Amino acid sequence: MSVYNQPRRRVIQLIILGMVLLIVSRLFFLQVVEKKYSKLADANAVLRKVVYPSRGIIFDRQGRSVLRNDVMYDLVVTPASVKKIDTAYLCQILQIDNAEFKKRIVNAIVKNGRVRQSVFAPLLPPEIFGRLQESMYLFQPGFELVQRQIRSYPYAAAANILGYIGEISPQLLAKQAYSAYQMGDYLGMTGLEKNYESVLMGQRGIQYLVKDNLNRPQGAYEKGEFDTAAIAGKNLRLSLDIDLQVLGERLMRNKIGSVVAIDPQTGGILAMVSSPTFDPNLLTGSYRARNFSKLFVDTTKPLFNRAIQGTYPPGSSMKPLTALVALDEGIITPSFGYPCHGAYTACGRSIACEHSEAGHAANLRLAISHSCNSYFVNLYRLEVDSRKWGSVKKGHQRWYDYMTSFGLGHRLGIDIPGEYPGYAIDTIGMNKRYNGQWNSCSELYVGMGQGAVAVTPMQMANAMCIIANHGYYYLPHFVQSIDNDDTDLLKKYKEKHTVARVTDTVYRSVILGMEDVVESGTGRNSQIEGVIVCGKTGTAQNNAIVNGELKKMKNHAFFVAFAPRDNPKIAIAVIVENSGYGGTYAAPIAGMMMEKYLHDTISIKKKPMMKTMLEYVTIDPVLKAKSKLDSLNGATANLTSDQILSNYFRN
Repeated sequence: MSVYNQPRRRVIQLIILGMVLLIVSRLFFLQVVEKKYSKLADANAVLRKVVYPSRGIIFDRQGRSVLRNDVMYDLVVTPASVKKIDTAYLCQILQIDNAEFKKRIVNAIVKNGRVRQSVFAPLLPPEIFGRLQESMYLFQPGFELVQRQIRSYPYAAAANILGYIGEISPQLLAKQAYSAYQMGDYLGMTGLEKNYESVLMGQRGIQYLVKDNLNRPQGAYEKGEFDTAAIAGKNLRLSLDIDLQVLGERLMRNKIGSVVAIDPQTGGILAMVSSPTFDPNLLTGSYRARNFSKLFVDTTKPLFNRAIQGTYPPGSSMKPLTALVALDEGIITPSFGYPCHGAYTACGRSIACEHSEAGHAANLRLAISHSCNSYFVNLYRLEVDSRKWGSVKKGHQRWYDYMTSFGLGHRLGIDIPGEYPGYAIDTIGMNKRYNGQWNSCSELYVGMGQGAVAVTPMQMANAMCIIANHGYYYLPHFVQSIDNDDTDLLKKYKEKHTVARVTDTVYRSVILGMEDVVESGTGRNSQIEGVIVCGKTGTAQNNAIVNGELKKMKNHAFFVAFAPRDNPKIAIAVIVENSGYGGTYAAPIAGMMMEKYLHDTISIKKKPMMKTMLEYVTIDPVLKAKSKLDSLNGATANLTSDQILSNYFRN
């Protein structure tokens, strides 16, 4: 060999020698010095037990716990460890037959293999757990009782907000995002439980226990030297006012619709009601799967969150937004008027108004307070036909950009899953709908909140925040803070979003018109003694396909508002489906909820009105007759109106 290759050979030899020494030293450490693994390997009488952490608690804005943790037990099985046990006795305790026993064993093997634990009987009722605990040594080492913490809900409210937890599925386990979980673990399935799963879940611990000759745990192995502690999940602090939420759910009982209330100063959601709703306690404990199946097929769709998933034409409640676009672009001033005589006929069709007297649309304030359809469809046409855009297509796209900035036509990004974007038609949509041949008359209805526009109640409540704040909003959200949080998880909810930059004077013209709606117009039923309320009623057309034909149904009632006028503390949107005019049913509900939030009680003068709201039924009788929701909800559905009324009034 050449002398020139000898140094290279020595280097290779030294590298190999170093690797051998490293491996040998590591083996020596593990087998001689480190005792942990040898002890665990030799200790065949050691039971490895997973310790599940306490899941984080959720508190409302007043620090009241809206859910708590209760303890139940799962019976888990390791199929490979099941030896000669008294199968008949175990089946007797679990109230199953031998065929069901074999089926569960096979399912456990298919789902999780022979040597891994799988849930055999989840969330045991107390009477079964008691009998099983006494005889557990007869079924070991194959079977084990594992403690679980389940949720319970003392207020029996806010089901669609809080969500529920359930056992992780094999499909989720196969995903990288859930690699930290194992079969039998529980996680958030919907609502805040799902969105904040990483915060609420905590961290599992491991406990090693010594077993006797009958496989019964006798105490900690090696004084707990090898145990790891479970770390509890972090608590969530919400903007939600649970009393307001309960009131909203009660006012909306026997109705289909939604209520959303937001604090304009922070974007914190104070209440979010979707009706019909259900008692969240139905989706916890040993009957969760059975109850979920019943809720899923119920004719009233209680699992459908109408506050963020229901989309409706906003009707006249959108007119203040149409006004803001025109004001912001300088197309009109607050003194601009329109000579309406009861209908708009400029596009070859007649669009009727509720008012026909002269002067009811002499300026913007009057047009809002009288909800003049002619004024606002004309306003839309002025906006998109303005010469400053160069063409109606560019003008309409500008209108669409405004709707987007107001939060319409897209998801706002609230902190629970499932939000729908709603719909606002852009220029591309107009070209598709009219094959490129259209003008400002084609969709003039959007100026009055009809036609090619659909919103969620959440979006309309947020739009009221924009007007209340004179041009800005914060993303609506539930979680105000997380205990001991060191992340940026909530950062986006603290950022201010500025939209139309018109002056306070211009905003005031819109706000004064909304004040008039409540003081002397269609929103009078939302008045609060000593508080200036600004609102806008809306009647959303409701058409359906029946037997292949378009049929006009009873209108949806919309009402949007904020209060007080100066320094607003609450913005609200209410929709009651199939109930007629917004001022008749939506406005009273909004008024009572705003009053409850601002004063903590409701004036005794409103007792008859509240009784009417509690007893009024808008659900189709045939639909309600087929529903099993009242029987499922039990006591929460059977409170009489008089029992509810006793909790809310002041002299």
